[in-house]
Amino acid sequence: MASVLIAPDKFKGSLSADEVALALERGLLEAAPDTRVDRLPLADGGEGSVAAACAGRFDPRGITVSGPTGQPVTAGVAVHGRTVLVEAAAVCGLGVLPGGRKAPLTATSHGVGEAIRYALDGDADTIVLALGGVATTDGGAGLLRSLGAVLTRADGTSIGPGGRGLADLHTVDITEARAALKDVDLVLATDVDNPLLGPTGAAAVYGPQKGANAAEVRELDGALAGFVRRVAAGVPDAARLAETQGAGAAGGLGYAGMLLGGRVCSGADYFLTLLGADELLAASDFVVTGEGSLDEQSLSGKLPVALARRARRYGTEVHAVAGRCTLPAERTAAHFRSVQALTDLTDQDCAHDSDLSARLLERCGRALAEGRLGRVRTETAR
Repeated sequence: MASVLIAPDKFKGSLSADEVALALERGLLEAAPDTRVDRLPLADGGEGSVAAACAGRFDPRGITVSGPTGQPVTAGVAVHGRTVLVEAAAVCGLGVLPGGRKAPLTATSHGVGEAIRYALDGDADTIVLALGGVATTDGGAGLLRSLGAVLTRADGTSIGPGGRGLADLHTVDITEARAALKDVDLVLATDVDNPLLGPTGAAAVYGPQKGANAAEVRELDGALAGFVRRVAAGVPDAARLAETQGAGAAGGLGYAGMLLGGRVCSGADYFLTLLGADELLAASDFVVTGEGSLDEQSLSGKLPVALARRARRYGTEVHAVAGRCTLPAERTAAHFRSVQALTDLTDQDCAHDSDLSARLLERCGRALAEGRLGRVRTETAR
């Protein structure tokens, strides 16, 4: 009997990772009903991280915290023993903006600090902060303030929210916030390696996705640079940390986490290890993975490529499905035996159509079974 592992990330805007896996499984089993299928919905630090953790050993908890514009939101965290995973996207993500209205200059990460405080109050000794998909570009200032940091104007009053508030910053004291996490292992799980500032930094690369125009991107980058200078007055390595890979993750939440003693890790690799992917990879004839868009960012450690690298250890070939693929064949061939893109199967826009995406993924599953599993059965018969 052939064995297949289906281990995708979400298709942002249409299907969760679990829904992607289920659709692929339906198609695959329709064409090859005697196949053993293992489903492993995954995440790489962005949206869906709590769901991925809860597919493993973690249990979900619902908490109420401040959203990106200050309104209360109910966000899920994942708990296992004294480890708590906080998904930044669930707290201050684009998906929880009231009415979907973007607030690139004023969105705050304050609620992420509140979620961390919840973990600390529960006696957590490990906090995993899944970074990605946020609406904020405040350098993590909101997070720091909610943990006791003092960020004030020249007149001693507190600065306003978001990246724009940082433009008025005069004095920073993060002593209390650092003390709150001194006995905690803070893991910063991210799928990007951007520094905080400059042309590849948080504002320049991700600000437009959050609604910032060119002038606002420059304003945010300047405000973040001023933030670093002010922090450096009391934290000697603040400037170096701002240049570190991952500091620009989640609008600078990566930087704030580093200031608090956190360590950056690949979100994709973290979840692959957490959910026991190695054992499943070793036992599978082939693997199907994927995400909404296979593009240049995918090659920087996004989940499908990270999974393909692990599968190589076991000689297990990997096939990918994607909502769209903008990479040339010679780039994908280094990681995947085949790539199917939904945009090649329809003239309709499936990016925000979950029913259409699911039907197309079923077609992909059938195609893989008819092609790849036919070969497995032939090889087995020999």
